[in-house]
Amino acid sequence: MKNQLIEKILKARVYDVARETPLEPARSLSTRFDNTIYLKREDLQPVFSFKLRGGFNCMNNLSPEAKARGVIAASAGNHAQGVAYAGAHLGIPTTIVMPTITPDIKVNSVRAFGGNAVLHGNTFDEAYQYAMERCEKEGLTFVHPFDDLDVIAGQGTIGMELTRQHPDPLDAIFISVGGGGLISGIGAWIKYLSPQTKIIGIEHEEAPSMTRALEANERVTLDQIGTFADGAAVKLAGENTFAIAKEVVDEMITVSTDETCAAIKDMFEDTRTLLEPAGALGIAGMKKYIQRTGCKQQNFVAICSGANINFDRLRHVAERAELGERREALFAVTIPEKPGSFRKFCEVIGNRAITEFNYRYANTQDAEIFVGAKIADEPEKDKLLAQLTQTGHPVLDLSDNEVAKVHLRFMVGGHAPDINNELLFRFSFPERPGALLHFLNSMGPWNISLFHYRNHGSDFGRVLVGIQVPDNERQAFDQFLDKLGYDYQEETLNPVYQHFLR
Repeated sequence: MKNQLIEKILKARVYDVARETPLEPARSLSTRFDNTIYLKREDLQPVFSFKLRGGFNCMNNLSPEAKARGVIAASAGNHAQGVAYAGAHLGIPTTIVMPTITPDIKVNSVRAFGGNAVLHGNTFDEAYQYAMERCEKEGLTFVHPFDDLDVIAGQGTIGMELTRQHPDPLDAIFISVGGGGLISGIGAWIKYLSPQTKIIGIEHEEAPSMTRALEANERVTLDQIGTFADGAAVKLAGENTFAIAKEVVDEMITVSTDETCAAIKDMFEDTRTLLEPAGALGIAGMKKYIQRTGCKQQNFVAICSGANINFDRLRHVAERAELGERREALFAVTIPEKPGSFRKFCEVIGNRAITEFNYRYANTQDAEIFVGAKIADEPEKDKLLAQLTQTGHPVLDLSDNEVAKVHLRFMVGGHAPDINNELLFRFSFPERPGALLHFLNSMGPWNISLFHYRNHGSDFGRVLVGIQVPDNERQAFDQFLDKLGYDYQEETLNPVYQHFLR
């Protein structure tokens, strides 16, 4: 199948609408990591994403009859805009089914490009099923976001450009992976001309569908996925893309939310451009690869695949970037509840900049303090931990604790010693009208004793909930959670909860 793709890539019609995007040196990243790093700027396409290439190539190859009937797609973002833009250029009627939780900026963009945006369902899967029903009833052609050979070939034209722009063989290319269309197209072309170049796929750790598939040597449907990198959040890798990936992908790397945010910041510092989370996965994975292998003086390319980020997500990205770069550390520190303790604690911290300092009186013996501090690197954090311990300050590192990073640092209140039978859960709520009311109406006899929600500008909100559940009702409560239909994780034993909220 890989060789079949080469001819399709050579014949792909993309430049009627797409641009040959620049391959730019990333000077700051190159200096910092002692490698020559280039950025392939697919964020500069007319729809700010590579998706225009594959969508246009697929639609351009349709028969005149199919073009006249029109096409339909299901998407919550970049693919939708690419299909709408291509349809306007080709004169093909386009219908794009989008989940009702899709941000207005994306819906309005599709309509501005001439697409008929139809809002249906609360998830991509529901939108997809509805699109397939309409496809069958109305005789429309479904334009798949990744698992179509013409779509894959369109994305493969990025590989052609890379070999023209950098004629000497590259050591590795780092490519974000959702369903696999981008890495399949680029990988097929690069391996044909430069088999020694490594093709390395990057997924967010909360949506590793291709990673799991390659590990199992078969496609694996993930039970649930996170949506921070929503442009690459796919539960099941494509059938065609998986078959090609088995031939061309050398390695898969997964990255965290913090690492992704740090990569967005890196891109901004090098180019003054803001990528969306999925668009920054290539940079995040490249950094992780360099740090893991210690490689020097190599030539790398990171594909910057998209820049469709909502403005209100930038706050969350900025908050997490410092943690992703290991330039901020979060601690829980215990100090005696007596005069002079704060001063002694601050003497240990020294001249380090404090980013967070939260305290509330709890009892007459000990005070629990939540502290954020600027650090240069991981060794400095270890040194600070050791200094605190040696000076009699019991300390707990919370730098990788999701409850601390997403919730605790923004909460008010403190311990609740009179609350009985309290359990703590993290939920992912779809950002749509009535979601909270649906949750509360479903709660039944159980009392909510703690609640924290903060909008992060994504399709799903992150909610921390304390619920009073007597031991003899736990089984019924677990059944309620399963029927509720929201992703959740129990945090009752989380040290953040035990130190600050219990």
